[in-house]
Amino acid sequence: MSDALAINRLLDSLPSLRPRGSDHGAPITLSNDLAWFRTGIVNVAFLGAADAGDRGWVLVDTGIPGYTESIVHAAALRFGADARPAAIILTHGHFDHVGSAKALADRWNVSIYAHRLEMPYLTGRSAYPPPDGTVGGGGIARMALLYPRGPVTLGNRIEPLPADGSLPFAPEWRWINTAGHAPGHISLFRERDRALVVGDAFVTTKQESVASVVSQRIELRGPPMYFTPDWDMSRASVRMLADLEPAIAITGHGQPMYGEKLRVALHKLADAFDDVARPAHGRYRNRAAISDESGVVLLPPPVSDPAKVVLALSAVFAVGLLAMRLRRRRD
Repeated sequence: MSDALAINRLLDSLPSLRPRGSDHGAPITLSNDLAWFRTGIVNVAFLGAADAGDRGWVLVDTGIPGYTESIVHAAALRFGADARPAAIILTHGHFDHVGSAKALADRWNVSIYAHRLEMPYLTGRSAYPPPDGTVGGGGIARMALLYPRGPVTLGNRIEPLPADGSLPFAPEWRWINTAGHAPGHISLFRERDRALVVGDAFVTTKQESVASVVSQRIELRGPPMYFTPDWDMSRASVRMLADLEPAIAITGHGQPMYGEKLRVALHKLADAFDDVARPAHGRYRNRAAISDESGVVLLPPPVSDPAKVVLALSAVFAVGLLAMRLRRRRD
């Protein structure tokens, strides 16, 4: 994960990527029993009352690699010194959501739960479909080819979520299969206050763009394009979430959204998904990657990337120019 960590550390070094509640600060409270915390360019969520104490709360996602200490410190500020979670829940296994999972699980001696279709990517059996850096039109999308796609190995820490939709140690919450961005992607929903923790089923910033990530301008969008291999399923998942009429949503990327603004934007996204969220081109635009419980089983062919062609021609030109100079120097 070193390449991805270096990229995210570079982004994280920009002052505008360090808002209140990130790094070694405190989680940002949304209600007495719901809070969020930013690790670089991705968010984690805390489920549980602020006085829940040891084993009285649940962590959702674990951020990019290298944030173990930050998350432990944030948890201590919210739940008390040495307060461990009852469980870690993963919305999916992409590197920016699972990055600190094993270190945290070992530190806290706690189990990690994910959907059964995410198991191949969390137990060392299969890598995710290759990212597509040709979509999204931003610097982060371009860097996607450097991002690790697994698999990671969580060993005996990882367990499948209950098939009935219940969430371990969080009885008011249920998980919903919101596949598309990942085969076993889930979102969490609580009926009492219509709260959502959506992972990357949709996001609230243009995650493909460095400028948008730096500014954190709120803009409800579909899942990050460069890492989404099934757009039909993503569209169905967004529609399902819109139909829940949520009152608040914590997304994997960007700021939380609330109330009528959230509901209106989410319905607009669902209604116009193919026009505003699905990329106009790209490897997975019309053909999805096919996965099952063993991992990826079929990939559509890669698409041509004009930027790669330009880089390749530039490299050939540079090598030729260098050879000419060396020849002249030798002569």
